[in-house]
Amino acid sequence: MKLSHKLTRSVLATLTLAAGLTLSATAQDTSYSPAGLQFPPPTCPLLHGTVGSAVRCSDQAYADWLADLTHWRTERRIRTGYDPSRYDLPALQWAQSAFIAPQMMVHDRFFYDPTAGKYTVDRYLADLEKRYGGIDAVLIWSTYPNMGIDDRNQLDMVRSMPGGVAGVRQMVADFHRHNVRVLFPLMMWDQGTHDPGQPWPDAIAALMKEIGADGINGDTQDGVPLTFTLAAEKIQHTLAFEPESAPSDEALAWNVLGWGYYQYQFIPQVDKTRWLYPRHQVHISDRWNHDHISDLQFAFFNGEGWVSWENVWGIWNGIMPRDAEATRRVATIERAVAPFFASPDWQPYYPMHQPGAFASRWPLSTQTLWTIVNRGLSDLDGPQLSVPFVQGTRYFDLYHGIELTPTRDGSNAILSFPIEAGGFGAVLALTGAPDAKIQQLLAAMKPMTAQPLASFDHQWKPLSQQLVPIAPTSPVASPPAGMVRIPAADFLFKVDGIEIEGSDNIGVDVQYPWEDSARRSHEHVISINTFYIDQYPITNADFKNFLDASHYHPADDLNFLKDWHNGTYPAGVANKPVTWVSLEDARAYAAWAGKRLPHEWEWQYAAQGADHRLYPWGDAWNSAAVPMPDKSRTLTAPDAVEAHPLGASPFGVMDMVGNVWQWTDEFADEHTRATILRGGSYYQPQGSKWYFPQAYRNDQHGKLLLMAPSYDRSGTVGFRCVQDATP
Repeated sequence: MKLSHKLTRSVLATLTLAAGLTLSATAQDTSYSPAGLQFPPPTCPLLHGTVGSAVRCSDQAYADWLADLTHWRTERRIRTGYDPSRYDLPALQWAQSAFIAPQMMVHDRFFYDPTAGKYTVDRYLADLEKRYGGIDAVLIWSTYPNMGIDDRNQLDMVRSMPGGVAGVRQMVADFHRHNVRVLFPLMMWDQGTHDPGQPWPDAIAALMKEIGADGINGDTQDGVPLTFTLAAEKIQHTLAFEPESAPSDEALAWNVLGWGYYQYQFIPQVDKTRWLYPRHQVHISDRWNHDHISDLQFAFFNGEGWVSWENVWGIWNGIMPRDAEATRRVATIERAVAPFFASPDWQPYYPMHQPGAFASRWPLSTQTLWTIVNRGLSDLDGPQLSVPFVQGTRYFDLYHGIELTPTRDGSNAILSFPIEAGGFGAVLALTGAPDAKIQQLLAAMKPMTAQPLASFDHQWKPLSQQLVPIAPTSPVASPPAGMVRIPAADFLFKVDGIEIEGSDNIGVDVQYPWEDSARRSHEHVISINTFYIDQYPITNADFKNFLDASHYHPADDLNFLKDWHNGTYPAGVANKPVTWVSLEDARAYAAWAGKRLPHEWEWQYAAQGADHRLYPWGDAWNSAAVPMPDKSRTLTAPDAVEAHPLGASPFGVMDMVGNVWQWTDEFADEHTRATILRGGSYYQPQGSKWYFPQAYRNDQHGKLLLMAPSYDRSGTVGFRCVQDATP
């Protein structure tokens, strides 16, 4: 079929040019080469109000700087085969006004309610609307950090979400009902899990069409390759592609979105990709910072958007009220004046009167917009900018929602208005009366900005996390069949989380009851009462007995006992650990058996004993004590539970490390549920550092984010039970 808007011909020509030439921006004749994503300001930025000096640049110096950047853009477009045709596609027009676009974990409790068993899109969006004015697009993150716990690939993780493909499709439709566009991630690095059976571009495009998604975010990518665009067009489902890092200049022709990782200087810098392609939408990403004013100011200066990311791999980095209110104000203005930001005559660093204020000028037809930020620590009032006087021109302070009355100074009109420290300003010049959209904006902004941003709380606080209680069992005096007695002790519980990201930030890993916040490293003496623990993990045969006796069947049964057939396990696996059971499934079994799941410290004490050995058998790794690692792309079955007697713990507990992960405690905060997995597994997908890491040592644990039973079940996670002893 023919691809729309000359896509194949023009973009492939660009690729041919790129392949035949080694091009770099630094090879051009310019005095202001971009550094990464940003152009530096003029070497005489004092024209724009650098604090502490009365020296000003000349008009000519500024004009020379602007001419240099314009020359760079003209030549760069020739060098890279500038082709804006994709930005003309009606199906992608939404991207140019998608300013606020969070990355959202599927595990967020505002997005899915596991108790009710349903997606809660309305609740999720209502919360964001209330806190910071809502969103325009959402990146639904369904993969990392859980991916790699078994052989499910990035598409399988989407299919594992509640309701399967049909449920996800309806969830996407719920976002569309609120005019919110939906993106999913693409991991080029996912080459160690299940092979999709077809080229990744075709596989990705097919699933996105099936669920009705609008775009793809290319995780860790500096440009989603053209083949993905072509695959989507081939099946007539246009997708917006957004690499995590800014795409190459050539790839801007088909990557209509991109993330921006910025260096924040006092003077906001010019985004290179937006300068080259004014309709390219950039979303600034700054996930770990607690203060987001620079994010918003640089976005406003460049006429672009922001990744309002709060749930970062299950760690809540919430937007504080001041930044939330700033987001509401910035987004309200940007949405109302979005066409201006595609102006080919964008003029960064429009001269301002006062130190610390920086402006961009955006002319469009007969109107002109200025977006302004105050980077200083002082409130600014009085004259702010001068514009050529034109009889009949009216000026509106969009930020404060009022009309301005200029003062005449020769051939100039001087505009005066306040801009608070760390704040924003916006001015619109037009002839005649503002249209209905601008009138609505003025009416909304006047009451919205009556309260200064500085009056809103800006003290960041970590989100408190709770350990989900585990009810004790009826105590028994002697070891039940198949269980081992673990004597009482004051146990030094010392363990570290092995999350790939987060460093030692507050909020990483979990918060035990004796701690005031979640953190990566934990150490505490716990008084443990005598208890009994299963000598072996629960097997397929054990679980079949439970099903036959109880007739248990989960309401959410997607992936339940996925490796079984016709209600029973395959031949030869009776004595292997049962897997593809959720935390809820395991708890149901334990309750039926009169037992419970272990607390993590109980599991660790049973594995480690009083001498705090690194592994159940001692301090040195012994490959003979564990199964042979499975490094293939298709998951095999775990070993039988009695296959590795050398792996016995000091108490004689078997199969604690290296066969299957085992469910223990659950932790929850307002936004995320997670469980602690112990023991590691035999499965080690290859080719990427981003897969769920193993925790074989007794002083390490894995943290698995929980969403819903269908998603949480895994081919490498099993469990064992404990029972309380009579004191």
